[in-house]
Amino acid sequence: MDYELAIIGGGPAGYSAGIYAVRAGIKTALFDKGMGGGLAAIAPNIENYAGFSSISGVELMEKMKDHAKQYVDFHEYGEIVDITKKDNLFTLTTSEKKIYQVGAVVLAMGTEHRKLDAKGIAEFEGKGISYCATCDGFFFKDKTVCVVGGGNSALIEAIYLKQIGCKQVYLIHRRDTLRGEDAYIKDAEEAGVSFVLNSVVKEVKGEQVVASVVVSEADSDEEHEIKTDGIFVSIGVIPQNHLAKTLNCDLDKWGYVKVDGQMRTSVKGVYAAGDITGGLRQVITAAAEGAIAALTSTEVLGKQYPY
Repeated sequence: MDYELAIIGGGPAGYSAGIYAVRAGIKTALFDKGMGGGLAAIAPNIENYAGFSSISGVELMEKMKDHAKQYVDFHEYGEIVDITKKDNLFTLTTSEKKIYQVGAVVLAMGTEHRKLDAKGIAEFEGKGISYCATCDGFFFKDKTVCVVGGGNSALIEAIYLKQIGCKQVYLIHRRDTLRGEDAYIKDAEEAGVSFVLNSVVKEVKGEQVVASVVVSEADSDEEHEIKTDGIFVSIGVIPQNHLAKTLNCDLDKWGYVKVDGQMRTSVKGVYAAGDITGGLRQVITAAAEGAIAALTSTEVLGKQYPY
């Protein structure tokens, strides 16, 4: 056995799990397909994580990563593409065909952005279509952009884009009312965001880059075209549950991994923590779930931990 515990996913849940696991005497490795951080790393500002009145997502994740690296063996850019269980051992295969055997697994892969279903989306991804205003908003200063979505995330993106100097920001939502909190709606209105409600994106047009978006009114199917230099898609997330499916873990109707109060999945030796389990999906709850998952794993690793 190479490690006692493998944590798959480097976000707040994964980092917390790693810290708690090693401090409980568990030889632990953390695997992430990139540099870690998850979706929390692209949050422009986090104001509800205890201990920090205001901190950027990337800075908070770097602090967590640096802390976890004091304990855990990190395998960045080490995507786990396959996982099997035989008896009490799990065999993990990376994208580079490296093989690791472990005694328990914490699934902490989080979620990924939901893609917009409209003509031209795939063609213009990276050419004016983005899923991260923090990452790409700077390139649209003094330009016109559209944000697609109606929840808190979409409103925050729209406000942020106005703050960094976008000339015009449209918020396109398929319903006639926004789903976000009143405070964010008020902030967006005060920032000068223009709401395009009851409208569905049908097509993205352009030559080499995005030039316009065609929207259809939900009630009448009447179409009109909005000139825009960029489109930021913020229509929710979906769980990265492919490994959970491989292991035959029980999922809920939305695809989130089902867990009990101790973060156990339906498969012995497999635990899950963070956004992949659904629920509140906040940094602070993900970190707490990661700690619980790590300590619960002692039950299959022959460790003792005083709960």
